[in-house]
Amino acid sequence: MQALRPVRTVELRYEGAHEANRYVGTVQSRHEVSQAFRVDGKVVQRKVEVGQFVHEGDVLATLDDSDYRLAVEAARQSWTAAVAQARQADSDHQRLGALKADGSVSVADDERARTSAETSRANAEGEARKLELARNRLNYSVLRASWSGVVTAVHFEVGQVVTPGAEVVSIADPGMPEIVVDVPEDQLAAFKQSAFKASLASAPDKTFEVGLRELSPQAAPQTRTYRARMKLLGAQPLPLGATATLQVERKMAGLSVAAVPATALTQIAGQPALWVVTPTDKESVGTVELVQVAVWGYRNDEVLVSGPAAGALVVTAGVQKMAPGLKVTLPGAVSHETKAVVTR
Repeated sequence: MQALRPVRTVELRYEGAHEANRYVGTVQSRHEVSQAFRVDGKVVQRKVEVGQFVHEGDVLATLDDSDYRLAVEAARQSWTAAVAQARQADSDHQRLGALKADGSVSVADDERARTSAETSRANAEGEARKLELARNRLNYSVLRASWSGVVTAVHFEVGQVVTPGAEVVSIADPGMPEIVVDVPEDQLAAFKQSAFKASLASAPDKTFEVGLRELSPQAAPQTRTYRARMKLLGAQPLPLGATATLQVERKMAGLSVAAVPATALTQIAGQPALWVVTPTDKESVGTVELVQVAVWGYRNDEVLVSGPAAGALVVTAGVQKMAPGLKVTLPGAVSHETKAVVTR
């Protein structure tokens, strides 16, 4: 009589499959501003470094303001002269107005005096605006932080000549971090219908919930990917610039799979298969049969399959020693209830 071979088995349990993808991105601030000088000039002082926290109004850098101070002084003198001319013209107009009553001054002379007074006042107002503009340009030679935050980039050095509008300092708000990833075009539709979790490279085992805040409507010209910005759904402090992994999971409608240990998988005619145990009339005794299966994905030490009926007992060890019709003993089937996720 042939000795019964003891085998280890698991019971197949099907559940809805989930498609999973992973994207590597970075932690960025939701609000980041690029600071720039509004005038040109030579940098004479730099007061910030990358990583430094600055408050609104703090001085970041200054330019050589010699020329701007000269412009302010010239504008002030022009304004002083214009004001004096306006006063003189107004005084002349008033005197002619008094003489006009007794006919000593013609109407034409009075009109010329009035026009001269109005022109002088307008000229004085124009010189006042030029003085104000010169003062503003002098103030613009000092670059101040437009809001509080962390300096993330510095693009200038002392002695460098900068132009108006050229980015010199970037300031980010560390209080509102988000994760930025790029999504391929063929995964865009599934991405919008997924659930999201994320983890940091520094703590891969610690995941946290995130949600889709913004998805770019246009692909990047170079990579042809769509930029997605993920907001935090909890109070999770994240260091700016850190590497993050976004875990995207979506339920696959109409597909059920079962997870079995990778050691259970074998082949039949070059196709994946499992050894399935059919119980006999005797207690804890069964015969094995090779059943072809469809493989939907791999995850760590498991394989996601479909094919055999739910509840079937699958041999998980010693599959190389199995043969069709071989009688085996069942010490006890193990229920395998791992969540089925198709990783791509």
